[in-house]
Amino acid sequence: MKQKSTWVSWNENIKHSFTNLHTITTETQLSQVVASAQKIRFFGSKQSSSDIAAGVDTLIDINSYNKVVQFNNEERLITVETGLKLGALIDVIEAKGWCIPCLPDINTVTIGGALATGTHGTSGKPLCEYMVSCRLVMADGTITEINEGDELMDAVRVSIGTLGVMSTVTFKCEPIYTLHLKEGPEKDEDWLSTINEDLKKHDFLRILWLPHTGYGYVIKGDKIDPSASINEIKAPEYIKNRRKASKFLYKYTHIFPWFTAIANKILFSRFFKHKTEHKGSLYQATVTKKRGSTLELAEWTVAMDKFPALFKELKQVINSWKNDAFIHIPMDVRFIYNDQSWLSYAYGQDTVTMGCVCRNTASADTYEAFNVVEELFLKYGGRPHWGKRFKAKDKELSAIYPKWKDFKKLRSKVDPTNKFLNPYLTELFNEPGVKNVENKKTEKVFA
Repeated sequence: MKQKSTWVSWNENIKHSFTNLHTITTETQLSQVVASAQKIRFFGSKQSSSDIAAGVDTLIDINSYNKVVQFNNEERLITVETGLKLGALIDVIEAKGWCIPCLPDINTVTIGGALATGTHGTSGKPLCEYMVSCRLVMADGTITEINEGDELMDAVRVSIGTLGVMSTVTFKCEPIYTLHLKEGPEKDEDWLSTINEDLKKHDFLRILWLPHTGYGYVIKGDKIDPSASINEIKAPEYIKNRRKASKFLYKYTHIFPWFTAIANKILFSRFFKHKTEHKGSLYQATVTKKRGSTLELAEWTVAMDKFPALFKELKQVINSWKNDAFIHIPMDVRFIYNDQSWLSYAYGQDTVTMGCVCRNTASADTYEAFNVVEELFLKYGGRPHWGKRFKAKDKELSAIYPKWKDFKKLRSKVDPTNKFLNPYLTELFNEPGVKNVENKKTEKVFA
């Protein structure tokens, strides 16, 4: 009898026992492991705050499946294995003078995990929209190639890893460009009133909102000639201590939530009052190269036209001392444009996203801000980030994702034994359990 081991997430908030761990390096191996398993999940960087990566006896570690497969220089296409880290992908394409125009704020996630959860950046489409083809290992181990224009490509782009295991992915890149970025604090009433104007005027817009202070730290970027000179203004040297200061100031806010408002004001005065000006590629200028492990994250999205009303109500709620919903800073405000991926946050609408962070990982279950933010976003038809913390399940999701029921139907067809569902996902999709189907071949629904 095999001995049980323990799988632990990046911030140690999720732990599961497992029996079999497969570290795969080839597509053939991946296919064989999937075909032989009764239940299986797969993981990369373990950075999801939602419980999607483990929870079953057999696991696949995708990290060693990380090669660049090929380039198409004429069409600016790159094909990679899905265990490749985002940072490595960007290094490779930047060396060729290419870019993917919309990047998330962290570079340590695997390509497969980023696609499965709908990872996005700001002022553009999510990462999945730059995928033009992929090879998908189905529940029975067979491999299906899906290309742009295929009827079900929009279902596959964001699937939480429930339609199969992505083996390789081909991205369509664009010519690299340089951004001139200006950063600095703005009052809430100022940045909120100019969002639409700023999105038209600038190529990049991101706001680090600072709850309980009345300010946001606004980052605006414009494309410029790489050789253009700018008046560079560097951030103060002490900015590098922001994480340490946050950790210290938030240390006991799970016991005294009200102190968060005071801590935020201190952090704002020390770390968000400055202005900077710099230039670089999208990757160089905007992607976080390192993130501490003391975070727990939730993120919600809402239609652009509903955001002002939601934001006004959110401020009223969290600034009331009648509740414990005091929010650590910053809340990351970003913008995604309308797409057609079924489980994308921007399906059918231009979207605003807001990230909510708890810096006391161990006390995240009692962090009232997560509950208040979720309740408010659901009220306005908001959608949760698949890789981050939320409580909504099938009933709520079917009301906010127009293609939710279609996706569920498709998922049941391609995975009739629920091989790719762990307990968390079983509850999310409101599935009764594993169907009594032995070694059934995947239904041929992908044309």
